[in-house]
Amino acid sequence: MSKNVSEFLLDRLSQWGVKRIYGYPGDGINGILGALDRKSSEIAFVQARHEELAAFMACAHAKFTGEVGICLATSGPGAIHLLNGLYDAKLDHTPVLAIVGQTARRAMGGDYQQEVDLAALFKDVAHHYVQTCMHPDQIRHLVDRGMRIARARRAVTCLIIPKDIQELEASEQQPHAHGTVHSSVSYCTPRVVPAEADLRAAAQILNQGQRVAMLVGQGALRATDEVIAVADRLGAGIAKALLGMAAVPDDVPYVTGAIGLLGTRPSWDMMQQCDTLLMVGSSFPYPEFLPKEGQARGIQIDLDPTKLGIRYPMELNLVGDSAETLRALLPLLVDKDKAWQRELAEARREWEQLLDERARLVAEPINPELVFRKLSPRLPDRCIVTADSGTSANWFARDLKFRRGMMASLSGGLATMGPAIPYAIAAKFAYPDRPVVACVGDGAMQMNGLNGLITIAKYRGEWQDPRLVVVVLNNRDLNQVTWEQRAMAGDPMFVGSQALPDARYAAYAELLGLPARLVTAPEQLDDALDAALAADAPYVLDVRTDPNVPTLPPHVTVEQAWAYTRSLLGGDPQTSGIVRRAFASMFPSLGKKIDAGPDAEKAGRKGS
Repeated sequence: MSKNVSEFLLDRLSQWGVKRIYGYPGDGINGILGALDRKSSEIAFVQARHEELAAFMACAHAKFTGEVGICLATSGPGAIHLLNGLYDAKLDHTPVLAIVGQTARRAMGGDYQQEVDLAALFKDVAHHYVQTCMHPDQIRHLVDRGMRIARARRAVTCLIIPKDIQELEASEQQPHAHGTVHSSVSYCTPRVVPAEADLRAAAQILNQGQRVAMLVGQGALRATDEVIAVADRLGAGIAKALLGMAAVPDDVPYVTGAIGLLGTRPSWDMMQQCDTLLMVGSSFPYPEFLPKEGQARGIQIDLDPTKLGIRYPMELNLVGDSAETLRALLPLLVDKDKAWQRELAEARREWEQLLDERARLVAEPINPELVFRKLSPRLPDRCIVTADSGTSANWFARDLKFRRGMMASLSGGLATMGPAIPYAIAAKFAYPDRPVVACVGDGAMQMNGLNGLITIAKYRGEWQDPRLVVVVLNNRDLNQVTWEQRAMAGDPMFVGSQALPDARYAAYAELLGLPARLVTAPEQLDDALDAALAADAPYVLDVRTDPNVPTLPPHVTVEQAWAYTRSLLGGDPQTSGIVRRAFASMFPSLGKKIDAGPDAEKAGRKGS
């Protein structure tokens, strides 16, 4: 029985292992949608509320599974809406294939309705491979190359399929003739390890170091054992970039936590004191949080040679898979004294005490840090955590402690608003037996999250473990930018741009048939978190938090302090609350504390 191009497209994707496509309908892809209906037992279609959310879901699917994520959109506006989510994938080096419709071939170039130059539109975000199918015989090799290049380059690729092509008959086999392309389905991940001489040179540098600092990122997510083994051998500490928060469990004593503006003081101190830096699978962008140039000898390991040696003047740059390279390096390393590690572990213990004190400081009505300190020990085993951009990412990075077997992600390179809930939805589809927690600010909730709740309500019955907890930090302020205005520009809060309308997120969730709770006082947090994590359905917690609790960087510069002072002198509408919270955060022993409620550790982890 013959197949049309759309049916052939789906069959080929199925041969590549694709089980799910995220998208939104439109008449520019009617042929593909019809084929999806006929082949629904082979490839599922997940209907997002907006094409941007579909692209975020495809990105998250790729991040959490290592597979190529697939998103689908119609011509014109649908294709345009994909871009933000696709740039999220591009900047985090995540394999995604975007499939978009186009005006029928006969109308192209005629200024037809919804006609957009899609090849030009996607030229940057999918620069490794963007092609338009102009003949049915192309579809085989376009799919094969789009999938293979996405996998091999860890990149975004794009197939543009005109409306009329979609329903034409497709050839199962190309004629054995000149001018034809005969492609195949398969991709084998290569074993990439540096040359033996380079490994020995790296070992020599590391063996000579007395205070070795490791910085691990997304590229080390599947190298947990190897990272720990190398750190143990070298007596090193381990800091984590945001995309690598789940790379090493936080119960390892010498893990100093996140690094950067959202990072910890132990990570900052370690980088200022180290004499050797080993970066593994990370393109951490902020040089001011790394050692000063010339302070430390540097080695970097990355699978992508274009990312080597651009953050710190490394003495040696090694192209290789993180796990394979560390495994090959380990026998060449000498076992060192652990005095440096013990110092780092003590600094980490003192930092955690400080965070506990800060979390218990009185706020109006709830200290956002307290929300995350209470959530952390309650996170179920094997759970997947997503976070949005904004102050929710700050507390995610500092206060959540990840155990072995957990996953976590957010928008790293693009740092865009809006991905936390679509990421969480994709995580539930990829792993329907695992609990998921999404940490969202109210700005991102109003931007994408409310729409995402509709999708959660639609598909809630398809997940084996129904738990998907959405924690909304509701402070009626675009808080991250407000603090950046104060600390970087020295400007007071601009109410016209920063103040958000008050929305009832729990009530909205209940309208959709989802259980929810409004939390307005710190003493309500324990019961609310326990109820959400024990629920037999997705659950929304609308937590009223204080926008004036400062997200202090691990090291406050003179410039930041002066800018902050200018913003207050400039008439910031929140001056009195800011001064009280900032003073208390800097000197928590002098601040007024709340009763933190039942000990979170004793409350126990809520089932896996």
